[in-house]
Amino acid sequence: MLNVVLVEPEIPANTGNIGRTCVLTGSRLHLVAPGFDLSERALRRAGLAYWQSLDVRVYEDWQALLLANHDAWAALGGPLSPGGEGGEPAPAMHLLTKRGARRHSDSRYHDGDYLVFGRESTGLDQGLIASHPNLCERIPMVGDAALANAGEWHASHLGLHPELKRDVCGNFVDERSMQVTSLNLSNAVAIVLFEALRQQGYPGLDG
Repeated sequence: MLNVVLVEPEIPANTGNIGRTCVLTGSRLHLVAPGFDLSERALRRAGLAYWQSLDVRVYEDWQALLLANHDAWAALGGPLSPGGEGGEPAPAMHLLTKRGARRHSDSRYHDGDYLVFGRESTGLDQGLIASHPNLCERIPMVGDAALANAGEWHASHLGLHPELKRDVCGNFVDERSMQVTSLNLSNAVAIVLFEALRQQGYPGLDG
């Protein structure tokens, strides 16, 4: 089972759609301090007929999620480091952010992994990203080449200022010139979740 984590989601309809996707794929949904009432009409409408079947856990904050899920804590380098059963890899954590240097499709997903997404307006906490750049991944999109390349080649070919800074993940960026492309949260979750399921041999996704 894969774990989808939404950290402080803000739009009920997105969470409802993601919940429906989790039900249909047998995934567990973790909600960290959602910015809305879970009984809101927009959420119920988006997840209509599915919400009651959803395996969902709700937490007051990020630390509460880690304390309740020791394998998630271990994936971040916590004191508990459970191994996978039967020689399987221990669950890993995938932090999805536009600042990730690695593409989500270049990662390897295993049963029990955590796919973590931030709030619609600001994404994941910058401190979390800066502390774990090796866990950060991005969905490749048109216009995100600024995160995929670096140095003088980057500046000369993209027409950016040669004095580039590194962001919290170590990417070279010029924030004055870089255009940021983003996806709707429910679309982003679906893209990453289905890639993870494809790698695990989910029926119909092995093409």
